[in-house]
Amino acid sequence: MNRITLYIKEAYLELAKKVSWPTWAQLQSSAILVMVASLIFALIIFVMDLGFKNIMTEIYKMLY
Repeated sequence: MNRITLYIKEAYLELAKKVSWPTWAQLQSSAILVMVASLIFALIIFVMDLGFKNIMTEIYKMLY
């Protein structure tokens, strides 16, 4: 049990002293960047899915 307590204390000290945390403005800009990139990626996938659906529909029409 003592080793676990020591581990938690050392981890806390390392997080408090050695890790550089982003400022609120940096965090907000990073979050906005991730949301915009996710939206663009989702739109690209949507367009590709729609295109493949149309292609497959035309192929099925030719076969049947």
